[in-house]
Amino acid sequence: MFRVFLLIHIFAGTVCLISGIGAMSSKKKRGMHSLWGEIYHSAFVVVFVTSLIMAIMNWENSAYLFFIGVFSYSFAFIGYLSAKNKWKNWLALHISGMLGSYIAICTAILVVNISNIPIVNEWHPLFFWFLPSIIGSPLIFMVGRRYKHFKTI
Repeated sequence: MFRVFLLIHIFAGTVCLISGIGAMSSKKKRGMHSLWGEIYHSAFVVVFVTSLIMAIMNWENSAYLFFIGVFSYSFAFIGYLSAKNKWKNWLALHISGMLGSYIAICTAILVVNISNIPIVNEWHPLFFWFLPSIIGSPLIFMVGRRYKHFKTI
């Protein structure tokens, strides 16, 4: 049963990776950006739920999935809800939440798969835990500055 949840988890993570790029690369208005964002958030919910299930099923070896799942989904949840409910400062919350969750999903994919990639698999694994944040954090800052003057309700 664990393997079934793992396959669902991997598929949903792949959907997150692709739909996140779709949302980031589309015009920031209703339409494609919203569609890609809904797909991304829905897939992230599946990643989150399957990570919790797998952690509970195999707590001894997979407890970390529980904590990583809660932490990473909290970014997506805040980003998603802030845009839906137009909270005060919703745009900054949306940008940092969604991009933060994308950094988290990229980190997970990288850390899990780096051992299968020749040459870079010889580098210290800790490097790959931080690489997406090193690249993504300045992007969050730059995107936030770009939309700083956008009128938020």
